[in-house]
Amino acid sequence: MTTVDSGRQYAEAPPFILCLDGPEYAEEMSRLAVWVGDLLLPVYGREVTSQQPWCPRWWEHPEAVARLHALWLAWQEHTDPAAGASGPAVWHRDHLGAVLSELRSPSGPFAGCKGDSHRPKTPPAVESYEDAVAASRQGPDPDPYETSLW
Repeated sequence: MTTVDSGRQYAEAPPFILCLDGPEYAEEMSRLAVWVGDLLLPVYGREVTSQQPWCPRWWEHPEAVARLHALWLAWQEHTDPAAGASGPAVWHRDHLGAVLSELRSPSGPFAGCKGDSHRPKTPPAVESYEDAVAASRQGPDPDPYETSLW
């Protein structure tokens, strides 16, 4: 437990799933998959359409894993009795709709997945930051017409 200046006690927050790897990641993914499969989808999983896609292999989409894990962490916090009677309403208002809208958007992470099929999303290209910085320090190539031989 950690103490906050006001004197209230808060449990230490669990690590975000993208900060985990190896067995810790696998264990957290197993717990997340149970929550998604046993609670989230049976209660909030609306029909799949081209305007509201869902991927049956959601765990293969890193953005979906990140958003669903954040949603699950918020669920745990807001359904805890310490959150008070309005905790679940706050979770619905502040977390559920936003996450599901992003995930199930026609341009979201499941956009290429149709019906019961999964298609990996191709991420945008990225240049190496280090290479770009190194190239900018070298300066431009000299103009051969600017060089005087005399």
